[in-house]
Amino acid sequence: MSSPDPQVRAARNLTDPSPESTPEEKRPRSSGNRGPVVAVTGAATGIGELLTAHLVASDAIKQVIAIDERRGEVSEATWHILDVRDPAIAEKLRGADVVVHLALDLDLETDPAARTAYNVRGTQTVLTAAAAVGVHRVVLCTSAMVYGALADNDVPLSEDAELRATAEATGVGDLLEIERLGRRAPRAHPGLNVTVVRPTVLVGGTDTALTRYFESPRLLVVAGSRPTWQFCHVEDLVTALEYAALEKIDGEFAVGCEGWLEQEEVEELSGVRRMELPSAVALGAAARLHRIGLTPSPAGDLAYTMHPWVVSVSRLHDAGWRPKWTNEEVLGALLEEVEGRHTLAGRRLGRKDATAAGAAGATVALLGAAAVVRRARKARRRI
Repeated sequence: MSSPDPQVRAARNLTDPSPESTPEEKRPRSSGNRGPVVAVTGAATGIGELLTAHLVASDAIKQVIAIDERRGEVSEATWHILDVRDPAIAEKLRGADVVVHLALDLDLETDPAARTAYNVRGTQTVLTAAAAVGVHRVVLCTSAMVYGALADNDVPLSEDAELRATAEATGVGDLLEIERLGRRAPRAHPGLNVTVVRPTVLVGGTDTALTRYFESPRLLVVAGSRPTWQFCHVEDLVTALEYAALEKIDGEFAVGCEGWLEQEEVEELSGVRRMELPSAVALGAAARLHRIGLTPSPAGDLAYTMHPWVVSVSRLHDAGWRPKWTNEEVLGALLEEVEGRHTLAGRRLGRKDATAAGAAGATVALLGAAAVVRRARKARRRI
């Protein structure tokens, strides 16, 4: 998963001890603890690091096995250094009751083919290795984006709604394939259970096409669209993953704040005004800019800022879980994080570019896409 900013971790660390805590309270759990042994992949960074730190501090967990390509900072965990695509991971998982698989690459700048190869092969290897050594549950973390952002979506969607997403948005094709592997694994490996956790718009040091939307000088709104926003803070995702690891909930479920915000509420809370464009202009410009390599986000990402894809979180609620954060609070945290960053059409700008951009610059960046494409084509013909 995307790596939370170190400053965010320092400011709101889930496992910061209270002033009364002593060093002894952070030592590994005693062997007498009857809780599960939990393995976490991708444990050195991002959500994996936060979850690992959270689990080692829990009295409900007997032991945490941390797996990554480098050693992380959570010294209380038992570390194994290797690539999750390496079949040798099976021996590292031996003795684990539950595996939480978080070794995913969803970076906007990663080559799409390399990203897919890593995400899909890694998930296949972890599922097969876990079954081979007797792990009885694997927890996969995807995204509520797998439901798809469509104009006719119910608001909110039920958690068992059909997955109607396509592979046109960043990483969504990988997530759909990961979920397919998760559904197939119990049939191929009887005795293995798979739990799938689907966070909504994830905030807390993350860098995605959806968080970059709030770095623009104006919030792009496609004429005639109906945007709705449901956020999930990384802290709430970590506690939901803990619920899954402790088997307080299983199956497939969403995690996020209660309810949602309409676009008008987002604009009022953020103080950022909208820039409204016709659908053909916005989608055409986004596709062209991505095709010639000027932006990391394909046009499919734009659908998630146009159509509703908020989802019920009733299964977690029924299990006793409650979010710590509200949508309004998470939006406020996101705006603090992106302050000083400048993005147009999904592309980060330097300070000089951002100064020149302004509100008019945002419009020009999109409306001028056709001219950029024409210049690029002429340049290629001259080569």
